[in-house]
Amino acid sequence: MEKNFVEEITWRGMLHDVMPGTEEHLMEQMRAAYVGIDPTADSLHIGHLVGVMMLRHFQLAGHKPYALVGGATGMIGDPSGKSAERNLLDEETLRHNQNALKEQLSRFLDFDSDNDNAAVLVNNYDWMKDFSFLGFIRDVGKHITVNYMMSKDSVKKRLSAESSEGMSFTEFTYQLVQGYDFLHLFREHDCTLQMGGSDQWGNITTGTELIRRIGNGKGYALTCPLITKADGTKFGKTEGGNVWLDANRTSPYKFYQYWLNTSDEDAEKYIKIFTFLSKEEIEALVAEHKEAPHKRELQKVLAREVTTMVHSEEEYENAITASEVLFGKSTAEDFKKLNEATFLDVFEGVPQAEVEASEVENGLDMIGALSAKTGFLNSNGEARRALKENSVSVNKEKVKEDYTITREDLINGKYVIINKGKKNTFIIRVV
Repeated sequence: MEKNFVEEITWRGMLHDVMPGTEEHLMEQMRAAYVGIDPTADSLHIGHLVGVMMLRHFQLAGHKPYALVGGATGMIGDPSGKSAERNLLDEETLRHNQNALKEQLSRFLDFDSDNDNAAVLVNNYDWMKDFSFLGFIRDVGKHITVNYMMSKDSVKKRLSAESSEGMSFTEFTYQLVQGYDFLHLFREHDCTLQMGGSDQWGNITTGTELIRRIGNGKGYALTCPLITKADGTKFGKTEGGNVWLDANRTSPYKFYQYWLNTSDEDAEKYIKIFTFLSKEEIEALVAEHKEAPHKRELQKVLAREVTTMVHSEEEYENAITASEVLFGKSTAEDFKKLNEATFLDVFEGVPQAEVEASEVENGLDMIGALSAKTGFLNSNGEARRALKENSVSVNKEKVKEDYTITREDLINGKYVIINKGKKNTFIIRVV
């Protein structure tokens, strides 16, 4: 092969465990590997990105990646790292989620090329739905002992956890279903490698065991570390929940800010995992960052690369503009470039007051804007004093008492930003 996949992900810090012989197996010829993705939402979040990046590196190394959407396993729930069972989804929801996930995955993986190693999306519901319970326990279950299943860490942890109410039979059988996926892909697509997070090692090796016992073949396993943050808080989570790849769930501005705000230690780790920059480029960036850490070059490049890859160059530029709006010197023109969703994200938590559209049509005077019509300042007198002191601005431009707000001032046709001094910001919303 042109490129050594195992070597590539090793220097990037993306290798946790690998079955002996895997590297040699991959260097012989083009191979197929898969990563399972849980379809319980219609968007990936950044916790999924490591697995997706592994598939992309696999494809770049000349191999064939399979993304397996777990429609059947999504109906069960995986005990790994969970303290409770999942909500089970119906088929219509799963199909909708699958289509949305494929669209996102196509930003990373090449599904459409004529090359032999074009990516493929599969859904385990397609081969599991016709299995009867009796058929499954006869053809698959009899090949794996309960002792073997009980020895898995994911099972042991759930059963020994003080808060655990035990584990349902449904969840206990999860590793058999996931193991059967590997056997099915081995038989039907000559897929010899399964990859996943380090918490999946037990489920993946159950698959290699089924391939050995039923398929009379050899399957391989490779896992990546679970991504952590240096401060001990959970990677990929904010106060608002997951950081999603879907722009409607996490705006490109908030997505960009998440990466921009990473610590120096985390940025050095993440830039290897979440970008395709070369080893030389990354080493030069890290050295430059250490010379002048206050410039946060590492974080800026990380945020640029990931935001552009997940969203687009245009959304990245918008996020930069939005950041400057909030933290830098910006003009009314900069505000007007922001779409409404980004504008609301930037000014989240800033007090708002509504005024009727007719007020603006006729020209809203500054006393009305500051006090009489909005109640931002306590009195008309306070508004007059602020205007006399030259401390009031409309869309970041200083105004006097004789200024009137008109349609020309509206951002997205409905917002005006008022500042009193540097620290007090208010938003007028025209309804």
